[in-house]
Amino acid sequence: MARYGLVGRNIDYSFSRGFFNAKFKREGRADQYENFDLSSIEQLDDFLANQSDLKGFNVTIPYKEAIIPFLNELSSTAQEIGAVNTVVIKKDSALIGHNTDHLGFSKSLLNWGLPDHKKAMVLGTGGAAKAVNFALRELGFEILQVSRNAGSSKMSRAQSDPPQQILTYKELTPEIMAQHLLIVNCTPLGTFPNVDQAPDVSFSAIGPQHALYDLIYNPEFSLFLTRGKQSGARVKNGLEMLEIQAIEAWDLWQKDL
Repeated sequence: MARYGLVGRNIDYSFSRGFFNAKFKREGRADQYENFDLSSIEQLDDFLANQSDLKGFNVTIPYKEAIIPFLNELSSTAQEIGAVNTVVIKKDSALIGHNTDHLGFSKSLLNWGLPDHKKAMVLGTGGAAKAVNFALRELGFEILQVSRNAGSSKMSRAQSDPPQQILTYKELTPEIMAQHLLIVNCTPLGTFPNVDQAPDVSFSAIGPQHALYDLIYNPEFSLFLTRGKQSGARVKNGLEMLEIQAIEAWDLWQKDL
């Protein structure tokens, strides 16, 4: 039997535990997947010291970026994205960080159908947003990042890439909204149980020409998607993305057996 799990904070709601344990049951495997709820990423080393049968784990909010200094190595993609959602534990106990979020998002977006336009607005600047930015760039999109705070950030950790300007929600004009017809929510706003929250975009500037993608999957229709749908936009939640990234993570864990 092998053990796997999810490292995060306040993660009892998480998709991964149910997904993997159902997979193990279907396949007649004795493996187990557990939630590892850490109040601080500083607890990681002590936690792993007592987990000799752990073969790998996923990483979620708020540790996708904070975990990097605790790892022995990063894949080239995780290095470029600057965020990790999957860790492989090697036979020598080395921790190798990977990112499968970008694959989950890009494959899910392709399944949904790419819009003809190639300008996307990404809400949020955390680890999930970094993976989405990477995927969108690979698909040929121009990206506008939006956050509660103005500033700039690296779209990629490559030194040659210039910083990307970040707009605040207050700076989003109807003209900007009209130019960016794919809007991706990478913030946790609206996640159960805080279902009455949504990013502060102007839904009056959203119409049938827009496509709204929310990485949130619980509830099925977040307030962001509900209000977008009321405005006539096409909407999709993040469940398929999670399923795809989970299988990609599983494949990485199995390669090291």
